[in-house]
Amino acid sequence: MQHELIIAGFGGQGVLSMGKILAYSGLTEGKEVAWYPSYGPEQRGGTANVTVILSDERISSPVLNEYDIAIVLNQPSLDKFEKTVKKGGILIYDTSSIIQKPSRTDIRIFEIDAANTANAEGLGKVFNMMVLGGLLKVAPMVKLDNVLAGLKKSIPERHHKYLPLNEKAILRGMEIIKPV
Repeated sequence: MQHELIIAGFGGQGVLSMGKILAYSGLTEGKEVAWYPSYGPEQRGGTANVTVILSDERISSPVLNEYDIAIVLNQPSLDKFEKTVKKGGILIYDTSSIIQKPSRTDIRIFEIDAANTANAEGLGKVFNMMVLGGLLKVAPMVKLDNVLAGLKKSIPERHHKYLPLNEKAILRGMEIIKPV
């Protein structure tokens, strides 16, 4: 099985981190993995996206024009990547920054109110983990235990005290994602 996805949003939203955690999770499960980040010169506020491929077989190229899954965290990302989701694929978007909703009818669309929920529940710094939890609910491509292992590997040891908070955000994201 192969999962080809793109995660896109503004810099500072944890887009690249989400992709890295998925990549480490896939490696933990013995999958072939590609992690291909793309971002502007700005660290925060500029656009950022990451392509992640998880596969049971060798990956021929990390460069894709179409995706099985797109996760978009802002309107410019939705405008750019909605059309790149393969027919029958999945589009997940955060409701807080989307003005013009997705319009395609040939894909499965899910919304998650991650930013607002994270801020309301004191989980603002791990909003991206809520989105990751939503992804894992609708497309369980890796096991939760391996996501937690990937998280532990991808964040500096000085931040390991926040691992329970991240896990809480992942589980909360699984609860709040819903089909459109």
